[in-house]
Amino acid sequence: MTAELTRHQELPRTDDLPRLPYRLGGVMRHIVGAYLRHRYDLTVHHQERFPLTGPVLLAPNHLGLLDGPLLGATAPRMLHQLGKIEAFHGAQGKFLHLVGQIPVDRTTYDVLAIRKAIKVLRDGNVMSIYPEGTRGRGDFGKIRVGVAYLAMVTGAPILPVALLGTRLPGGSVERYPPKGSRVEVVYGEPFTVERVPFPRRHTDVRAVADQIGDVLRAHVQAAVAATGHPLPGKPDQKDPDE
Repeated sequence: MTAELTRHQELPRTDDLPRLPYRLGGVMRHIVGAYLRHRYDLTVHHQERFPLTGPVLLAPNHLGLLDGPLLGATAPRMLHQLGKIEAFHGAQGKFLHLVGQIPVDRTTYDVLAIRKAIKVLRDGNVMSIYPEGTRGRGDFGKIRVGVAYLAMVTGAPILPVALLGTRLPGGSVERYPPKGSRVEVVYGEPFTVERVPFPRRHTDVRAVADQIGDVLRAHVQAAVAATGHPLPGKPDQKDPDE
């Protein structure tokens, strides 16, 4: 039995899931990346910190509508992201599936979405999850347990990401920043947490999430200090997706 098959047979099992599509996503990210670099004053800092092989659990802050496309288009590797299931309808939903994104039902404990995310990491690919779970201040003030659970199950290194400028101060979470805006992506140093076999107690996952939150908060503060680009503060409205 190969090591890869053994990983997929651990709990929760993922050996019955098909691989997510990636070819169209690989093409589209280069097209979108060229567009974003033309539209914005875009700078990516410390891209050399992004692991070029093996699983990576991307942990970005969440400010606005631009975050997802920006991450997907500027990362050195193709990445998969979790997205609200409401967006996966009609032509848009078909497109999101074809570019390898994962729908998640936020009204329940979406086991299938979680298993798909675990499979991405077990296959040695890049998975992006917003630890804050919603668009807001972007300061990692509140961390949900999803990032900790995925890290504890897979042992994948966590890569902190500070997004700056994807929402203007006081701006709407439902709008893109205007053309010419200064936008920055700042990668931190990857780190790992202890891999924990099944079962994983909620209290333990919560404790690890709190530890991860400390690292992420330190990173975004360092990114703001290094770039001189402040966070936008509280948005003018609550994230309608929350």
